[in-house]
Amino acid sequence: MFRNRQFIGELISEFVAVFIIIVIGDSVAAMYTLYDPSPYKTAYWGVCIVWGLGVTIAIYVTGAVSGTHANPAVTLALALYRGFPWRKVLPYSAVQVLGGMAGAAIVYVLYAPVIDHFNQLHHLDRLHDGGAAGVFFTHPGDFVTPLHALVDEAILTAILLFGIFAVTCEYNIQAPQANSGALIIGLLVAALGGSAGYLEAWALNPARDLGPRLFCFLAGWGPSALPSPGVFWWVPIMGPLLGGVVGAGAYQMLIRPYMPRRQPPVLVETLPASDAAIRRSS
Repeated sequence: MFRNRQFIGELISEFVAVFIIIVIGDSVAAMYTLYDPSPYKTAYWGVCIVWGLGVTIAIYVTGAVSGTHANPAVTLALALYRGFPWRKVLPYSAVQVLGGMAGAAIVYVLYAPVIDHFNQLHHLDRLHDGGAAGVFFTHPGDFVTPLHALVDEAILTAILLFGIFAVTCEYNIQAPQANSGALIIGLLVAALGGSAGYLEAWALNPARDLGPRLFCFLAGWGPSALPSPGVFWWVPIMGPLLGGVVGAGAYQMLIRPYMPRRQPPVLVETLPASDAAIRRSS
């Protein structure tokens, strides 16, 4: 009974984590996209920081319950390399996507009239033009094809998981302690956005993209959301999943084996008799 209750708590925690990230992140995307002049057009770093803070807040809120994967790529990597139970992978991933849908719904409630005004002003249609879709989910930037975006997302997510595995490695004596690790992970997300976000809006997370995309499909964007122009919808799913496996595996193979292992304290009773006598006499 306790195990079932704990597992339900973990699923709720993962739902809430992604919900928080999307409410904060998609709201700043709305501020960036829908307003003219935008408060962020000449301060894009602010968008990245807000996304990163969304991740940080989600970890502080839910980390003690589920560890705050908040990302199917993280869940998969933890199952592959750090003993996370495989039976939990699909349930975690499902509620992460649902959290993304719920977060997008709240952003829509907040910004619906602004979205409608933006589309009217720019003569855009949700269904055919995907008007204001960038508020909710990702798409290729200028000169970026879906295939190139797949490579981009794999590389960026590999860097993300490499960093997360480093920050959370129990042998890494240079990693921040538990109370500050969330901030470092949030800054890592912000750094990736600040250095590569214009490529395809740095999804890095299948739930971050698929959840809002599913909501938009139901909320009037239709084929602009799924399958989306260029059938792009699968790229922010497969790219992060592949990249997460590679990045986490790289840390496990290249760095972790050389970390200093913490040794248990040496007891006098376990020393040779001569050494024990020396200890007692000193």
